[in-house]
Amino acid sequence: MSNVTAKQLSEVIGVSIEKLLDQLISAGVKVSDADDLISDDDKMKLLESLRSSHGKEESSGPRKITLRRKSKSEIRVSGVSGRNTTTKTINVEVRKKRTYVRRSELEAEAAAAAGQQLDETVQEETVVDQVESAEQQAQAVTAKAQIDEQEETKKAEQVAADEAKIKAEKETAEAEQKAYQKSLQEAEAAKQVLEKQQAEEVAAAVAAQAAKLALEQAARASAVVEEKPGKHGKRGDDKSTRYGRKELHVKEGGHQTSRKPKFKKGQRQVRNTENLHAFEKPTAPVVRNVEVPEAISVADLAQKMAVKAGDVIKTLMQMGTMATINQVLDQDTAILVVEEMGHIVSATINEDDFEKELVENVAQEGAERVGRPPVVTIMGHVDHGKTSLLDYIRKSRVASGEAGGITQHIGAYHVTTNKGIVTFLDTPGHAAFSAMRARGAQATDIVVLVVAADDGVMPQTKEAIEHARAAEVPMVVAINKIDKENADPERVKNELAALEVIPEDWGGENIFVNVSAMTGEGIDDLLDAIILQSEVLELKAVDTGNAKGIVVEASLDRGRGPVATVLVQSGQLAKGQILLAGTQYGRVRSMYDESAKMIKTAGPSMPVVVVGLSGVPNAGDEVFVVENERKAREFAQIREAKIRETKLAEQQKAKLQGMFDAMTEGEVAEVNVLIKSDVQGSSEAIRDALNKLSTDEVRVKLIATGVGGINESDINLAAASAAVVVGFNVRADAAAKRVAGDYGVDIRYYSVIYNIIDDIKAAMSGLLTPETRETIIGLAEVKDVFRSPRYGDVAGSIVVEGVVRKGQPIRVLRENVVIYEGELESLRRFKDAVEEVRMGTECGIAVKNYNDVRAGDQIEVFERIEVARSLE
Repeated sequence: MSNVTAKQLSEVIGVSIEKLLDQLISAGVKVSDADDLISDDDKMKLLESLRSSHGKEESSGPRKITLRRKSKSEIRVSGVSGRNTTTKTINVEVRKKRTYVRRSELEAEAAAAAGQQLDETVQEETVVDQVESAEQQAQAVTAKAQIDEQEETKKAEQVAADEAKIKAEKETAEAEQKAYQKSLQEAEAAKQVLEKQQAEEVAAAVAAQAAKLALEQAARASAVVEEKPGKHGKRGDDKSTRYGRKELHVKEGGHQTSRKPKFKKGQRQVRNTENLHAFEKPTAPVVRNVEVPEAISVADLAQKMAVKAGDVIKTLMQMGTMATINQVLDQDTAILVVEEMGHIVSATINEDDFEKELVENVAQEGAERVGRPPVVTIMGHVDHGKTSLLDYIRKSRVASGEAGGITQHIGAYHVTTNKGIVTFLDTPGHAAFSAMRARGAQATDIVVLVVAADDGVMPQTKEAIEHARAAEVPMVVAINKIDKENADPERVKNELAALEVIPEDWGGENIFVNVSAMTGEGIDDLLDAIILQSEVLELKAVDTGNAKGIVVEASLDRGRGPVATVLVQSGQLAKGQILLAGTQYGRVRSMYDESAKMIKTAGPSMPVVVVGLSGVPNAGDEVFVVENERKAREFAQIREAKIRETKLAEQQKAKLQGMFDAMTEGEVAEVNVLIKSDVQGSSEAIRDALNKLSTDEVRVKLIATGVGGINESDINLAAASAAVVVGFNVRADAAAKRVAGDYGVDIRYYSVIYNIIDDIKAAMSGLLTPETRETIIGLAEVKDVFRSPRYGDVAGSIVVEGVVRKGQPIRVLRENVVIYEGELESLRRFKDAVEEVRMGTECGIAVKNYNDVRAGDQIEVFERIEVARSLE
């Protein structure tokens, strides 16, 4: 071990530097300062000196003896808990410790030190120091023993103090109990005195009132006696009765007791209720402050004004409006009714206040905004290679998994490329999915417009451009399929330029990239264009706090329940948070990414699949994280009530409009359809596509639309309304199939949406009234007219065109003007009745119910053919 300074050694052994220097000097080590070096030999000298000074070399047996004693006892303490007295037992443990030190060894050490001092005069100072050290040690031992005795004394005193405190608390509790009992007795006595005083006051008041009434009755009786004379003369001062006898005056408070009036059985007992308390009608009308929402029923409006619904209906009738108690009034009409009935319309209820509260709950003022990945939507016409292009970027095979090779759902993918992280939304290109494309454009930052180089601009291409412009989103045009022989990118540029989509090399603002989803040509250029466009946009979002997003797609899973694909726009969405999506809410039980891998958090621009909502939300609904489930339920109920009120108002208008339409148009054929699909977006697309098929003669009536498998209740509803059940990527369970077989309900399964449209269009075409067409089959010229006693005038004619058949409708033409239209009654060749006569043959024709045929007229024979119609 290397040499150390005296200061370092003191820090190691935990002794002050002054004491260490004294011990070193006592051990014979030459030191003068704290910075002097101490060698290993010096340390050994110090150790031997300390051992010799403490007597460890010659000691045998213990130098001190410590005795410990412990005793336990119990103390019972009674306390008061309410009105009950309880007894508690407290265990007390007393510990005593006493230490004895052997003084003979100290005296021996002192004698040895004295002898050594006499024998060795050279080491006199060292021996003196050792003796002093030994005395200090002895004093320390004695002081420690005294301290232990003081601690034991303190403990005993503490135990005695605790016992005294417990006893004092017990006595205080007993005193409080006695005081409480005494206060109860005093309160009871005061209560009795007060009740007695109140009873006396009530009795005095009753007696005073009775005396007052008696005086008033006597005064009224005397007034009547003075006004009405008796039968035998006027009543004078003698106060005689009507029979001439004087009145009998009875002293008040006499010995006669009041008798209880007797009533016959069934007789109504009438008591004097003059002094009883009763509610009185208000002397002035009550004016109330009434809050009026956007739509309110007559019954709810009457309840807010605290009047009868009949009064509100009467006021509406006076205003010229016929209404029922359940009819929904708009806000303007309700305000007029409230003002007409004399009430005050306060600030109307604004259902959008809670929407502001949701936004404020998510918004974080002053929070740092960081960069986020771009959200890119792939749009274009059907079969132009949108999904195949995304497949090459994702290195997957999504297009092959879609029915019919076309995309029928919005796919959300979080892709890590060599250029960075990009979130892609793949939208359908079929015409029926217009709402899906519009929803994808609203939730995106950049639109990639895919146009096939061999096909050019198509209808859905134009629609995608309109959606991108409506959402004010920049477009990157990807000209796909350039590997084909008939590819013509320049033609595509010209067609897009006609739609005001100008390439950059032509002086426009849109980036054009030639790509091939099969060979991968131009894919890197496309990703570079997307990253460049995102850098220009400077996309940033807050990645902390409550999350906000949008529902991209939603479905009902048999095992997991309602499932929603949510695109997070800001904040952090974590497992266990409370979500509000449209009219649905719930706690996030689990989250998955696009590869079905479970995750715990999701940041901005990340699509996740959320499980745990109370129902299937509508695609496109905004998603907010709220504080607790109670607030989420409240917000959902407000939204649902607003939607219900709006629907009721629309239904009321539709009823009146439908009445007028039925009066003007007559009966309209209907095709009843019940739709069940796998996801909410597909259900919406099918509903919109079928509604567009309706015409003035036949229309599609959607009985119900929903998400999930076909169950028994769906079949019962379809049977009651004679509807066809359409299942899109779903199937019916066993109970539903059994009930469908019993009722004869037609269930049809589809996986491609345009097959549904074709079949419903064919069913609607079958309900159209067939078209009647007339075809001229023959023309005969009248040469002469003969009289027949059986048929009247018979036209002798010759067939100049076609064939004349019996029983067919005819027209009589005179100078090429139709003068009669009827039926051919008889056709004869000579005297024989024939069925038809061909061109160039003479015949006799008798027209039914017509006798004004002349020579030179023409008889036109035609037939009516019914042709089935179809929807275009």
